[in-house]
Amino acid sequence: MQPGLFAESASASLPLAARMRPRSLAEFVGQVHLLGPGGPTRPAIEAGALGSVVLWAPPGCGKTTLAYLIAAYKQATVETRSAVTAGVADVRKIAEAARLRRQTTGHPTLLVLDEIHHFNRSQQDSLLGYLEDGTFELVGCTTENPFFVLAPALLSRARVLPLKPLGDEELGELARRALADEERGLGGRRLGLEEDALTHLVRCANGDARLVLNALETASALVPDGTAIALAQIEEVLQRPAVRYDRQGDYHYDTISAFIKSVRGSDADAALHYLARMIEAGEDPRFIVRRLIILASEDIGNADPQSLVLAVAASQAVERIGMPEGRIVLGQITTYLAEAPKSNAACLAVDKALGDVRTRPLAAIPMPLRNAPVSGLKELGHGEGYRYPHDFPGHWVSFQYLPDDDGLAVPYYRPTEQGYEARIRDRRRQRDGS
Repeated sequence: MQPGLFAESASASLPLAARMRPRSLAEFVGQVHLLGPGGPTRPAIEAGALGSVVLWAPPGCGKTTLAYLIAAYKQATVETRSAVTAGVADVRKIAEAARLRRQTTGHPTLLVLDEIHHFNRSQQDSLLGYLEDGTFELVGCTTENPFFVLAPALLSRARVLPLKPLGDEELGELARRALADEERGLGGRRLGLEEDALTHLVRCANGDARLVLNALETASALVPDGTAIALAQIEEVLQRPAVRYDRQGDYHYDTISAFIKSVRGSDADAALHYLARMIEAGEDPRFIVRRLIILASEDIGNADPQSLVLAVAASQAVERIGMPEGRIVLGQITTYLAEAPKSNAACLAVDKALGDVRTRPLAAIPMPLRNAPVSGLKELGHGEGYRYPHDFPGHWVSFQYLPDDDGLAVPYYRPTEQGYEARIRDRRRQRDGS
């Protein structure tokens, strides 16, 4: 590895987050899905054979650190640029220097390009030839989905490595490590960190390691050496009071229960109140939106079929943009579902059908409904007598689709008068002549 890449970490004038930047994969916290045992990525990095990659993650997940570690293990000369300010001319100069370097010293070059999504298509195209002939390798860093913002030609030459926001335990480990490290951290001051202060810090950080270390450094300036940083100091630094909330405790379940029941009860204001509690406490937004997807089918169903579509879209949007912007999506889908007409008829229907299937002997499937892909099955009567609905007026024909079993608890599905379901009910009545 190249120790020079991390020499700056020793400077006491640098921010704590820069001083504590990992110098090896052994010090790197998180991203077990990529760097854990058994996977191919870590051995490839350690062997200097990873190739060109795009690191995709929200801020503070370690993209830049991992980029420098990749370079260090590769024993490459690193050229660092930001796509916000760099352009094709910069890429050309880097390529010329890389070719000369390889010819004279045999030393490889690695271009670390931050915010790579700011490169337009022509700028991205300027990288392709150099990646193709090995002039340099690329580590691109982006907070945007590379499959949307990067050209397919570039993605075919650089593997996408998605990084995940750090969990609370991982963020806590980083905070404790910074407090204990006497060389680069705050260890020389013999500071402690009260447990409730640590809990509030990591929850407010929402997976951002840089925020944890920056806040910890600022809070440390508020207390004398040999003392502990308290919740009050962390609240002062973050300008966010601690919200009583335990993701594994009763309050967690009480809050999500109140939230869902408020949406089900069509009280948008109450639903937004409990949503705000969860957001402020650092609840996983994916957990919230998963519950809304369930509600969209269970409690709204066919009264507004669009609800499920929008709930799934909200889940994808929250996953893509993260927090804090994801709060806007959560607010929109919460208010839409709360104000939507409600029906649990579809949920009751499938449970009723499951009850029959679980408790009664299964009668034979009617012969007209059976599959007949070969002539032998047709000769046995499979498919015989089937009436194709599109051949009849209204694209419907009276036909017995259920098996012969008078004990079935049908009808399973009883459309209500709510929203779109009222149209289903009326159409059924007209069709049946009732």
